[in-house]
Amino acid sequence: MESYNSFKVARQQVLEAAKLLNLDDATKEFLSTPQLETNFTLPVKMDSGKTQIFHAFRIQYNHARGPAKGGIRFHPEETVDTIRALACWMTWKTAVVDLPLGGSKGGVRCNPKILSEMELERLSREYIRAISPMLGVDIDVPATDVYTNPQTMAWMMDEYETITKRHSPGVFTDKPIQVGGTEGRRDATARGGIITVREACKAYGFDPTKEFAIQGFGDAGQRAALLHKEMLGGGKLIAASDSRGAIYNKKGLDPEELVHHKLKTGTILNFPGAKKIPHEELLELDVEILYPAALENAINIKNAKNIKARVVCELANGPTTPDADLILFKNNVHVIPDILASAGGVTVSYFEMVQDKSLFFWEEEDVHKQLDKKLTLAYKRVQEAIKEKKVHPRLAAMLVGVARVAQACQLRGWV
Repeated sequence: MESYNSFKVARQQVLEAAKLLNLDDATKEFLSTPQLETNFTLPVKMDSGKTQIFHAFRIQYNHARGPAKGGIRFHPEETVDTIRALACWMTWKTAVVDLPLGGSKGGVRCNPKILSEMELERLSREYIRAISPMLGVDIDVPATDVYTNPQTMAWMMDEYETITKRHSPGVFTDKPIQVGGTEGRRDATARGGIITVREACKAYGFDPTKEFAIQGFGDAGQRAALLHKEMLGGGKLIAASDSRGAIYNKKGLDPEELVHHKLKTGTILNFPGAKKIPHEELLELDVEILYPAALENAINIKNAKNIKARVVCELANGPTTPDADLILFKNNVHVIPDILASAGGVTVSYFEMVQDKSLFFWEEEDVHKQLDKKLTLAYKRVQEAIKEKKVHPRLAAMLVGVARVAQACQLRGWV
């Protein structure tokens, strides 16, 4: 929703956690402000021969615990405040799962759906030419995000290596396997979310074999649909949505057939046996588990009171506003916050960095095993914070992440 400024939301979450941790004023200010940010323009020659100017960003929010880590988005409504918020959340996300990394994020304001493949390649390479001095395996490591993909990362890595004249595959993650990517990365975000749902079901007695719904049927949403039944022993997908609309079938939607339909037609609409419903209706369905996997602020003060799901597993970044969090907590809706639920992606990206550095690559089974271990421990640590501080899950996750980053800043003598 346009009425919410994502960075104000992110700052509010930081300051709330900092207050409970009794952090001093200097530490509060330091942790609620990006360490480095840059805005720049990219002149790109289009297929028509004309030059188009694109506005772009890269923000390194905090690198006290290690190199900054965060994706690059291509989106027509990209703003510097969105990038600030996402870089901020990346900082706590890497800390919650205890990775030796900081947080960053980048973006280009463009509509990739109307650009040719050659235009996308030229834009990708121009972006790296503009920010190459800010990147490095020990500085800042980008990855895929909204409307970027492994091919984008391959172009960017190649451009960086051309500029630096050295082989540096670990500077970018989520790459194709043939150029230094890792097994297990494609479904890592969804798999990590499903692991946290499994742990929530163990801790609170939720039933994963009941109905579930997915808002946002992009990569993470599609893979969550496929993995839910496989990893949780059942479950019936009754609704899903993408940017073009939402569909519903009380008897259930076959995940494999729906994914095939989406890939074939470009949308979930017109799926056989399903009826179209309003976007907002999907979020308010009576399901056991709801996966918000689209964009920011989907659950807000206007609809939070109508959320009937028992578990909300946030595969998107920032899908719930602070005021909505309080309403959900009051109504006994268990939220698995984004900085925990969607941390599977950055966790396996970290594994990719490790493999690139050692030039020794793991089997997919090993990646899954290490991911499960990391996310399970992180969920349990957040649970401990919930019980210890008697706070809602997002604040508990923020307490874990902010405390770890604050300690690193203090040990370095920054604050």
